[in-house]
Amino acid sequence: MSKLPTIHSRQLIAETRLFRVEQLQLEFSNGQQRQYERLLGGERGSVLIVPMLDDDTVLLIREYSAGSNDYQLGLPKGRMEEGEDPLQAANREIREEIGYAARDLRLIKTFTIAPAYIRHQTHVILARNLYPDKQSGDEPEPIEVVPWELSKWDELIAQADLSEARSIAALYLTRDLLGSVDASPTGAAIAPE
Repeated sequence: MSKLPTIHSRQLIAETRLFRVEQLQLEFSNGQQRQYERLLGGERGSVLIVPMLDDDTVLLIREYSAGSNDYQLGLPKGRMEEGEDPLQAANREIREEIGYAARDLRLIKTFTIAPAYIRHQTHVILARNLYPDKQSGDEPEPIEVVPWELSKWDELIAQADLSEARSIAALYLTRDLLGSVDASPTGAAIAPE
């Protein structure tokens, strides 16, 4: 089972401004051949940021989500741009979405969404030691920033508009991480610009 299937052919079968669908002709180690389709995400991936205003307060956002056609509560996020590493992308996104930058940024985990169908990675970044630094972004309307205390965990998870699995998983990881380490900033840090 550890030998990857041979890819005999790849064909782009659909493309929009945001999505590309690729068809793969595969042969598995036992000789079985199958045709698979996968959604290709951005080549650079994306970031999902957990911005901590203090040791207990996370800054969430509420913004329109086209997929569910409603306003969702979650973490700031966005695509990585050309030449950015995950920490640089995270700092840019929180400047644009919540009006803060971070002096301390740490990669917590890299997620996939649905690896059987989608080739895409999301880098979860813990942002601490925040300071005001608003930059304009590409959002069509102002984003509501919602401070929430992680100590009120049960109330947070009960929010009907907090349904994105990536945000929930990142919040769980952060809660466990911050509960098991001291409050001093650690990990990879970058200096303010």
